[in-house]
Amino acid sequence: MPKPKRKRFRAWLAGDHVGPEPLPGRCNQGSSTDCRPGIMANSERTFIAIKPDGVQRGLIGEIVKRFEQKGFHLVALKFMQASEDLLREHYIDLKDRPFYAGLVKYMHSGPVVAMVWEGLNVVKTGRMMVGETNPADSKPGTVRGDFCIQSGRNIIHGSDSVESAEKEIGLWFHPNELVDYKSHAQQWIYE
Repeated sequence: MPKPKRKRFRAWLAGDHVGPEPLPGRCNQGSSTDCRPGIMANSERTFIAIKPDGVQRGLIGEIVKRFEQKGFHLVALKFMQASEDLLREHYIDLKDRPFYAGLVKYMHSGPVVAMVWEGLNVVKTGRMMVGETNPADSKPGTVRGDFCIQSGRNIIHGSDSVESAEKEIGLWFHPNELVDYKSHAQQWIYE
Protein backbone atom coordinates (compact mmCIF):
# COMPACT_ATOMS: atom_id res chain seq x y z
CA MET A 1 0.00 0.00 0.00
CA PRO A 2 1.43 3.42 -0.98
CA LYS A 3 2.45 5.82 1.74
CA PRO A 4 0.21 8.92 2.13
CA LYS A 5 2.91 11.28 0.83
CA ARG A 6 3.44 9.17 -2.27
CA LYS A 7 -0.31 8.95 -2.86
CA ARG A 8 -0.66 12.74 -2.61
CA PHE A 9 2.26 13.21 -4.98
CA ARG A 10 0.74 10.84 -7.54
CA ALA A 11 -2.56 12.71 -7.25
CA TRP A 12 -0.75 15.99 -7.77
CA LEU A 13 1.08 14.67 -10.83
CA ALA A 14 -2.26 13.58 -12.25
CA GLY A 15 -3.62 17.08 -11.66
CA ASP A 16 -6.03 15.97 -8.96
CA HIS A 17 -4.66 18.18 -6.16
CA VAL A 18 -7.00 21.07 -5.50
CA GLY A 19 -6.85 21.27 -1.72
CA PRO A 20 -5.98 24.41 0.23
CA GLU A 21 -2.56 23.17 1.33
CA PRO A 22 0.24 23.07 -1.23
CA LEU A 23 2.16 19.89 -1.72
CA PRO A 24 5.76 19.94 -0.45
CA GLY A 25 7.90 22.22 -2.59
CA ARG A 26 4.94 23.23 -4.76
CA CYS A 27 2.16 25.77 -4.84
CA ASN A 28 -1.62 25.90 -4.85
CA GLN A 29 -3.60 25.48 -8.04
CA GLY A 30 -5.75 28.48 -8.74
CA SER A 31 -3.21 30.80 -7.18
CA SER A 32 -0.95 33.27 -8.96
CA THR A 33 1.81 30.69 -9.05
CA ASP A 34 2.09 27.73 -11.37
CA CYS A 35 1.56 24.19 -10.12
CA ARG A 36 2.51 21.98 -13.05
CA PRO A 37 5.15 19.27 -12.83
CA GLY A 38 8.58 20.68 -13.56
CA ILE A 39 7.71 24.24 -12.53
CA MET A 40 9.15 25.34 -9.22
CA ALA A 41 7.20 27.09 -6.51
CA ASN A 42 6.91 30.85 -6.94
CA SER A 43 6.80 30.60 -10.72
CA GLU A 44 4.30 33.17 -11.96
CA ARG A 45 2.91 34.66 -15.13
CA THR A 46 2.91 38.21 -16.42
CA PHE A 47 1.22 40.11 -19.22
CA ILE A 48 3.46 42.01 -21.63
CA ALA A 49 2.14 44.00 -24.60
CA ILE A 50 4.09 45.64 -27.39
CA LYS A 51 2.27 48.87 -28.18
CA PRO A 52 1.57 50.22 -31.69
CA ASP A 53 4.80 52.26 -31.77
CA GLY A 54 6.85 49.14 -30.97
CA VAL A 55 5.08 47.20 -33.70
CA GLN A 56 5.46 50.00 -36.28
CA ARG A 57 9.17 50.37 -35.46
CA GLY A 58 9.82 46.66 -36.02
CA LEU A 59 10.80 45.87 -32.42
CA ILE A 60 8.66 42.75 -31.87
CA GLY A 61 11.51 40.31 -32.44
CA GLU A 62 13.97 42.28 -30.29
CA ILE A 63 11.55 42.41 -27.36
CA VAL A 64 10.60 38.72 -27.59
CA LYS A 65 14.30 37.87 -27.87
CA ARG A 66 15.11 39.72 -24.63
CA PHE A 67 12.48 37.79 -22.65
CA GLU A 68 13.52 34.47 -24.18
CA GLN A 69 17.20 35.09 -23.59
CA LYS A 70 16.50 36.02 -19.98
CA GLY A 71 15.08 32.53 -19.60
CA PHE A 72 11.36 33.23 -19.40
CA HIS A 73 8.85 30.84 -20.91
CA LEU A 74 6.40 32.11 -23.56
CA VAL A 75 2.88 30.85 -22.76
CA ALA A 76 0.77 32.90 -25.20
CA LEU A 77 1.21 35.45 -27.97
CA LYS A 78 -1.21 37.15 -30.31
CA PHE A 79 -0.85 39.88 -32.88
CA MET A 80 -4.08 41.84 -32.88
CA GLN A 81 -5.96 45.08 -33.31
CA ALA A 82 -7.33 45.66 -29.81
CA SER A 83 -10.90 46.97 -29.59
CA GLU A 84 -11.58 50.27 -27.83
CA ASP A 85 -13.73 48.39 -25.30
CA LEU A 86 -10.84 46.06 -24.44
CA LEU A 87 -8.46 48.98 -24.11
CA ARG A 88 -10.87 50.98 -21.93
CA GLU A 89 -11.17 47.98 -19.62
CA HIS A 90 -7.41 47.39 -19.61
CA TYR A 91 -6.71 51.00 -18.60
CA ILE A 92 -9.78 51.39 -16.33
CA ASP A 93 -7.55 52.39 -13.39
CA LEU A 94 -6.49 55.48 -15.36
CA LYS A 95 -10.00 56.57 -16.42
CA ASP A 96 -9.91 59.74 -14.30
CA ARG A 97 -6.53 60.87 -15.64
CA PRO A 98 -6.45 63.62 -18.29
CA PHE A 99 -4.53 61.42 -20.76
CA TYR A 100 -6.94 58.43 -20.59
CA ALA A 101 -8.91 59.13 -23.79
CA GLY A 102 -5.72 59.84 -25.74
CA LEU A 103 -4.09 56.66 -24.43
CA VAL A 104 -7.04 54.51 -25.53
CA LYS A 105 -7.07 56.22 -28.95
CA TYR A 106 -3.32 55.73 -29.37
CA MET A 107 -3.46 52.07 -28.35
CA HIS A 108 -6.29 51.55 -30.85
CA SER A 109 -4.32 53.30 -33.64
CA GLY A 110 -2.50 50.15 -34.74
CA PRO A 111 -1.86 46.50 -34.00
CA VAL A 112 -0.36 45.33 -30.72
CA VAL A 113 1.35 42.13 -29.62
CA ALA A 114 -0.15 40.65 -26.45
CA MET A 115 1.95 38.07 -24.62
CA VAL A 116 2.02 35.96 -21.48
CA TRP A 117 5.42 35.06 -20.04
CA GLU A 118 6.09 32.65 -17.20
CA GLY A 119 8.98 32.17 -14.80
CA LEU A 120 10.39 32.81 -11.37
CA ASN A 121 9.63 36.42 -10.33
CA VAL A 122 8.67 37.25 -13.93
CA VAL A 123 6.44 40.17 -12.92
CA LYS A 124 9.15 42.05 -11.04
CA THR A 125 11.94 41.12 -13.44
CA GLY A 126 9.75 41.89 -16.44
CA ARG A 127 9.09 45.38 -15.11
CA MET A 128 12.82 45.90 -14.62
CA MET A 129 13.45 44.76 -18.21
CA VAL A 130 10.74 47.12 -19.52
CA GLY A 131 12.09 50.18 -17.68
CA GLU A 132 10.41 53.23 -16.15
CA THR A 133 7.21 54.69 -17.64
CA ASN A 134 9.16 57.83 -18.52
CA PRO A 135 11.93 56.66 -20.87
CA ALA A 136 14.20 59.49 -19.64
CA ASP A 137 14.23 57.75 -16.24
CA SER A 138 14.93 54.30 -17.74
CA LYS A 139 18.35 52.76 -17.55
CA PRO A 140 20.27 51.68 -20.65
CA GLY A 141 19.67 47.99 -21.24
CA THR A 142 15.93 48.26 -20.58
CA VAL A 143 13.49 48.25 -23.49
CA ARG A 144 12.43 51.83 -22.83
CA GLY A 145 15.96 52.97 -22.01
CA ASP A 146 17.22 51.63 -25.33
CA PHE A 147 14.34 52.45 -27.68
CA CYS A 148 12.16 55.28 -26.29
CA ILE A 149 12.31 59.04 -25.89
CA GLN A 150 8.83 60.12 -24.71
CA SER A 151 6.32 58.65 -22.25
CA GLY A 152 3.51 58.82 -24.81
CA ARG A 153 5.45 56.46 -27.08
CA ASN A 154 7.04 54.08 -24.62
CA ILE A 155 6.71 50.91 -26.76
CA ILE A 156 5.70 48.34 -24.16
CA HIS A 157 3.37 47.54 -21.28
CA GLY A 158 4.24 45.18 -18.42
CA SER A 159 2.05 44.11 -15.51
CA ASP A 160 3.02 45.89 -12.28
CA SER A 161 1.92 43.15 -9.86
CA VAL A 162 0.91 39.51 -9.81
CA GLU A 163 -2.70 40.59 -9.22
CA SER A 164 -2.61 42.96 -12.21
CA ALA A 165 -1.04 40.24 -14.33
CA GLU A 166 -3.83 37.80 -13.50
CA LYS A 167 -6.47 40.42 -14.35
CA GLU A 168 -4.77 41.45 -17.60
CA ILE A 169 -4.14 37.88 -18.75
CA GLY A 170 -7.81 37.10 -18.13
CA LEU A 171 -8.84 40.19 -20.09
CA TRP A 172 -6.66 39.57 -23.14
CA PHE A 173 -6.65 35.75 -23.34
CA HIS A 174 -9.12 32.89 -23.02
CA PRO A 175 -7.80 30.03 -20.84
CA ASN A 176 -7.51 27.73 -23.88
CA GLU A 177 -5.11 30.23 -25.51
CA LEU A 178 -2.49 29.70 -22.78
CA VAL A 179 -0.22 26.95 -24.04
CA ASP A 180 0.97 24.50 -21.39
CA TYR A 181 4.26 22.86 -22.31
CA LYS A 182 7.59 22.09 -20.71
CA SER A 183 10.62 23.80 -22.13
CA HIS A 184 13.70 21.62 -22.42
CA ALA A 185 15.81 24.70 -21.60
CA GLN A 186 14.28 24.87 -18.12
CA GLN A 187 16.89 22.55 -16.59
CA TRP A 188 19.60 24.92 -17.85
CA ILE A 189 17.91 28.01 -16.36
CA TYR A 190 16.71 26.85 -12.94
CA GLU A 191 18.48 24.80 -10.28
